[in-house]
Amino acid sequence: MSNKALIDADRRHLIHPVVSYRAHEQRGVTVLESGKGAYLRDADGNVLLDAFAGLWCVNVGYGQESIVRAAAEQMTRLPYATGYFHFGSAPAIELAEKLVSLAPKSLTHVYFSLGGSDAVDAALRFITNYFNATGRPQKKQYISLERGYHGSSSVGAGLTALPAFHRGFDVPLPTQHYIPSPYAYRDPQGRDGQALIDASVAALEAKVEALGGPDHVAAFFCEPIQGSGGVIVPPKGWLKAMRDACRKLGILFVADEVITGFGRTGPLFACEAENVEPDLMTVAKGLTSGYAPMGAVLMSDEIYQGIADGDGGAVVGHGQTYSAHPVSAAIALEVIRLYQEGGLLANGQAQAPVFAAGLDALRSHPLVGDSRHRGLLGALELVADKEGKARFDASLQLSDKISAAAYRNQLIFRAFGDNILGFAPALCFTQDEFALMFERLKRTLDDVLDDVSVRAALRSAEGARKAA
Repeated sequence: MSNKALIDADRRHLIHPVVSYRAHEQRGVTVLESGKGAYLRDADGNVLLDAFAGLWCVNVGYGQESIVRAAAEQMTRLPYATGYFHFGSAPAIELAEKLVSLAPKSLTHVYFSLGGSDAVDAALRFITNYFNATGRPQKKQYISLERGYHGSSSVGAGLTALPAFHRGFDVPLPTQHYIPSPYAYRDPQGRDGQALIDASVAALEAKVEALGGPDHVAAFFCEPIQGSGGVIVPPKGWLKAMRDACRKLGILFVADEVITGFGRTGPLFACEAENVEPDLMTVAKGLTSGYAPMGAVLMSDEIYQGIADGDGGAVVGHGQTYSAHPVSAAIALEVIRLYQEGGLLANGQAQAPVFAAGLDALRSHPLVGDSRHRGLLGALELVADKEGKARFDASLQLSDKISAAAYRNQLIFRAFGDNILGFAPALCFTQDEFALMFERLKRTLDDVLDDVSVRAALRSAEGARKAA
């Protein structure tokens, strides 16, 4: 099909995730054609530097030939194997063992899903089963963070705390509750560091008490660093403090490492940085580096044994046709080898200071209010007034202007609707590619600053602050 025919067919038939359907029909699709390393090529021949790793996931970069070979070899040998009826396949079994050897020590069992959303959904089902099986059916309340993202399944979307995922979908459920994010830049009392950690712990304790105490609360879900909520980076020590608080309260602690796992924040898992041992952990994205669909729930032996012994050892009615898919597992094993033996994890750690310095240097730009980052996960927050931290009015549609300018400058990143720019470059990025990324990003910000309506918004926000 020609590019025009593809665009027309897309408008007629293909439903895209997380867009305004009418806006997409009007705009049309951008057809991506190929990728190599840190670069993508579209159907019009534009070569784009991808500073977002697809969707936070292509951690090893595009076109890794050893992954293609691993997939082809597994497809030739055994393209599918069910996990039902006590069947299995070598790649899935080996991958489960590998993940347990690399994950926090508390996690000894693995259930494979198709991605992050259904990993969260599976975790919720396992938790419900566990408390029912162990005689605590009243533990049904869940707590997560404001601005958190835990996928878009029918139940997990309620743990997610972003309006677009609630609107029209009848979530959150009455059992789903939120506490404030550890969002230092927007903290109403200006807290950071230990004060912000203490505030989060106090908020969790207060929420548990308000819900009837620990006997009624099942679990606290959190991302070590919030991704789709704007790359909210908590103070170091926050994750451990929240895990310790959950243990003290007697509720489960679930680390959602779908974005932060597999080298994104420096270590293989963000939990490693603070020696945190969760009760459950969800992963996806970097597990296969986006080369095939796969996610996983890792769980503690205590939870596994509780479920296994429930109802006298009856069948546990949770499963999916493509759970533990052998091709996805073979891909994941090769991806993990590239992280370790291929030097990608080490390269990501070596390049993290370059990434951090590039983001921080842009704090001086007239549009930038904040820079935050850990490892190769980072964000810039744009403001209409630096001193007052005033946001741009939504009617300006600044994120659309930024995305369009970035594309003209051959750069891909995430421009969130609240004017936070998210970055997640692949672990294969070189120093030269970071230099190019920040050159193009600076040009993009300058182009947006030249927009008459944007300059008017800056003047208006400054004037409003001075008049207040």
